[in-house]
Amino acid sequence: MILAFEHVTKLYGPVIGVNDVTCQIGPGITGLLGANGAGKSTLIKLASGQLRPTQGSVRFDGRRAWSTAAKRMFGYSPDLDRFYNDMTGREFVVAMTRLYGYSGRESRRRAELALQKVGMQPRAERRLGGCSHGMRQRIKLAQALVHDPPVLLLDEPLNGIDPGGRREIHELLTALARRGKTLLISSHILAELEHLVDRIVMMSRGRIIASGTLAEVRGALEEQPLLIEIASDRPRRLAALLTELSDVGGVDIRDETLTVHTRQPARFFAELGRLVNEHGFNVRRLQTLDAGAGAVFDYLERSA
Repeated sequence: MILAFEHVTKLYGPVIGVNDVTCQIGPGITGLLGANGAGKSTLIKLASGQLRPTQGSVRFDGRRAWSTAAKRMFGYSPDLDRFYNDMTGREFVVAMTRLYGYSGRESRRRAELALQKVGMQPRAERRLGGCSHGMRQRIKLAQALVHDPPVLLLDEPLNGIDPGGRREIHELLTALARRGKTLLISSHILAELEHLVDRIVMMSRGRIIASGTLAEVRGALEEQPLLIEIASDRPRRLAALLTELSDVGGVDIRDETLTVHTRQPARFFAELGRLVNEHGFNVRRLQTLDAGAGAVFDYLERSA
């Protein structure tokens, strides 16, 4: 199942929510990353048919996102924490399932399966007004799963869930992706999705500023500075040699550890290997300090 955005712009009066976005979201897990206000929720609302684009089109395998046919193709978990608080979790999920047209018996069966998947079945009789934020997040995810849709649109689904719960949700989402489902998951906490997603779409000020796997995005940034930590037996001698390299912007020394700022990571590592071999340095530790999704996004946002 392919979710396609073609030159999509959404205006809120004079304010641009999404600006000329073109991308395709296919099977697997795609992380939609960006700071609050970047346009993530607007993009997901466009995908779910809650909003129509001012310009462009949003389609599920060729069907317009706001059409009845498209709406049965996805499950949606919004970022809003609003419920009928007098309902129990089970009652809420059953009620949402009935909206898909299932009979009462089938709705109850599907609700139990979904509650079990998200780890809420033993606690489903608790009223929503007395549930923690993490429990309410699981209930939202359960109602998105009840009709076994090929596409899941999840807006900040891990917000408020404890580390153990996040691990369980990660396993569930990974299992869904292995079944060939298409998942679009938004978050403003970049480390939250870094080890979960297959590819990332980064947004800033309504535009897509990068997309692909984290490695692909990073590899495309030839001029992105990288911070590297090196522990060596002769740190001062190594530092002196490194400062002579044109791709090194600076070297800091603390005890026997160097922190190196480089502008061309691939070229730097080749040169570092050459120096180690030629001068016989004993390198005990070599690690990048800012190669994660957060560092990539911060760099891209500053450059956008």
